[in-house]
Amino acid sequence: MKLLRYGPPGQEKPGLLDAAGQLRDLSAHVADIEGSTLDPHTLDRLRAIDSASLPMVAGTPRLGPCVGRIGKFICIGLNYADHAAESGMAVPSEPVVFNKWTSAVVGPNDDVRIPRGSLKTDWEVELGVVIGRVASYVEEAEAMDHVAGYCVVNDVSERSYQLERGGTWDKGKGCDTFGPTGPWLVTADEVPDPHALHLWLEVDGQRYQDGNTRTMVFKVPQLVAYLSRFMTLYPGDVISTGTPPGVGMGCKPEPVYLRPGQTLRLGIEGLGEQQQRTVAA
Repeated sequence: MKLLRYGPPGQEKPGLLDAAGQLRDLSAHVADIEGSTLDPHTLDRLRAIDSASLPMVAGTPRLGPCVGRIGKFICIGLNYADHAAESGMAVPSEPVVFNKWTSAVVGPNDDVRIPRGSLKTDWEVELGVVIGRVASYVEEAEAMDHVAGYCVVNDVSERSYQLERGGTWDKGKGCDTFGPTGPWLVTADEVPDPHALHLWLEVDGQRYQDGNTRTMVFKVPQLVAYLSRFMTLYPGDVISTGTPPGVGMGCKPEPVYLRPGQTLRLGIEGLGEQQQRTVAA
């Protein structure tokens, strides 16, 4: 299934995308697409519904973040060896873990606000992993049983805040609107191999990122098992798994950063596309 949320910010309704690409309303069956909806039994119940019996959603409503009330937004840094190289950093021996604040979460096509005074706002297309079952000290062999599905994430980053202002990376990662998520949550049964997905990103029509999840250093089972040693993962938590090369910071001969008035387009094979405009905060 491709589960989604549509409507104005804070008033999103649950829905799904049917096989013909039509939005359907799920409000009669679940209150929202969030943690309590993502357990295997509820997903099986939704999967059994004939999508043709669901009301069609007219027009082209705004799409909200594909997961509501995200509990934890956990990110993995330097998880593609070629991205680590362009960043001038060593490939990590263990996953690099940081957070996005949930106030960063926006819909896949909402505006990205460049913070006041920012000169180094950057982009990162990433595979998002959505947790569907509680995970605590799970083994790698069992980790995929705890994954509800996958989505596209743009890990927007302010590099000077991240790297030049002291402390941890988080202050450059969690600014408002720095977490476009969606357009939909694709359930795990539709993604037989999350490590064979093409992912890409363009700015004003110029392609900067063009990679594949097969080059991830730490794969999804490793990440879920690893994180579950340090925190309990709950349904509705999102793990953003790192980005391939082609970020603005790594451009040669000079870095390229975002400015107001630009258009970002990005996507992952089978998981849909996002498009954002950059605006001044």
